[in-house]
Amino acid sequence: MVDRWRKLIFLLALVMLSLPAFSQTAADHLKAGDQYYAQFDDNKALEEYRRALELEPENYEALWKIARALIDVADALPPKEPGTLTKQKKMYAEAEEYARRAVKLNPNDTWGHFFLSAAMGKRALMLGKKEQIEMSREVKAEIEKALELDPNNDLAYHALGRWHRRMAEIGGVKRALGGLFYGDIPRGSFEESEKCFKRAIEIRPDYTNHYLELGRTYLAMGKRDLAIQAFEKCLECPITTSKCELYKKEASEELARLKGRK
Repeated sequence: MVDRWRKLIFLLALVMLSLPAFSQTAADHLKAGDQYYAQFDDNKALEEYRRALELEPENYEALWKIARALIDVADALPPKEPGTLTKQKKMYAEAEEYARRAVKLNPNDTWGHFFLSAAMGKRALMLGKKEQIEMSREVKAEIEKALELDPNNDLAYHALGRWHRRMAEIGGVKRALGGLFYGDIPRGSFEESEKCFKRAIEIRPDYTNHYLELGRTYLAMGKRDLAIQAFEKCLECPITTSKCELYKKEASEELARLKGRK
C-alpha cells in the first residue's frame, strides 16, 4: 500500500513539473525570445520565436521577429567557412518568406515592411546584376512604406541611406551600359544618402552602424574629415546589438586606412 502511494506521489510530481512547459503561451515564448535578443543571443531568440509561431501560426509579431533573427544569424556566419554563402542565401530567402507572411497578415505596421526590405536586400546582393536591379525597386518601396507607417523608424532611414549610396555609386558609363542590358536603373544620390543617415542618427544617436555607414557615404563624397569624425563616433557608441562589435571593428579598419594616407 505504501509503495502504491509513493508511486502515485511520484507520478503527480512528474505531472506538476511538466505543467509549466505545456502551459507556456506564444506571448511567453515571444518574451523569452526578446530576452535572448537583448542578450545578443540571436540563435536562442530565433528558437523562441519559432515556438511562439508553432502555437499561433498567425502571430504577426512572431513572423517579423523570426525574419529579423534569421537575418542576424545569417549575417554572423563566418564568411570564410565553407558553405557559408549557401547557408546565408537560404536563410535570407526564408527571412523574406516570413516577412511576406507578416506583411500579408498586417500590412499597416512598419516592421513587416522593413524586414521584408532587409531580407530582400541581403538576398539581392547574392544574385546577378539584373536581379539586383529588379529587386532594388521593390526594396525601396518597402523601405518607404515602413517610413510611411512610422516616420521614426531609424533602421528604415538607415536602409534608405544605403540604398541611395548604392544607386549613386553606379556611374554614368556603368549606368548607360547597364541600361542596355538590364533596363532603366533606379537613381540615387550621395546627398540623399547623407540626409537619411543623419535623420537615423537624430532618432537613435547611440547606434554604431548609423555612424559607420554615414562615414562610408562621406568617403564616397570625398569628404575625408567628416568620414573620420563619423568613424570615430562609431567607436564611441555603446554596444547595443549583437553586431556592434563588428561595426566597431570595421570603423577601426576604415580609420586605419584613412589615417595611413597622406
